[in-house]
Amino acid sequence: MAQSGSSSITDLEQRLSALEAEGAIRRVVARYMEICDALGPDTPMDELGDLFTEDAVWEGSGEKYGKAFGGHKGREAIVAFLDTYRKPKPHFASNVHFLTSEALTVNGTQAVGTWVMLQTPSFNTGESFVLAARLRLKFKYEHGYWRIDRFRTTNLFGRPIKGGWHSSAPIPVPQNPQSKEQ
Repeated sequence: MAQSGSSSITDLEQRLSALEAEGAIRRVVARYMEICDALGPDTPMDELGDLFTEDAVWEGSGEKYGKAFGGHKGREAIVAFLDTYRKPKPHFASNVHFLTSEALTVNGTQAVGTWVMLQTPSFNTGESFVLAARLRLKFKYEHGYWRIDRFRTTNLFGRPIKGGWHSSAPIPVPQNPQSKEQ
């Protein structure tokens, strides 16, 4: 059935708005991960806090992360919790978060997203780990910006990496056949 001109324009506007919201939400999540990759004395904690709604909840769930991280309610409590990872000295020597398997749904001024996260931290103690978690985040459009309203991380697996992530070993590359002839 053909739509009238105004209803098809309205439909296009709603679809465009949802796509713009998805892009904005992805930038919020990417910025959160980027900041958390480099928690240290120069970390912009105010910017980190602004990524959350005023009454946001950040929680670890499941046996491992529920016990390790607990729950934190409110922007100030979340920032205070994350601040413990940078003081008195940075907890991480290096840290990288990788996100995949995204499912993101926008409904008006609210959204829900899930991701699988791989994290490869090296700690200031010299230990390194590989960790995988399932993230479930809820978002709200608040004061003109998309912000994280609920952040839940559930551990899928984790293990120490002996010898750490960095190695002085040469990177394996294919040998150049011409170099063998010389």
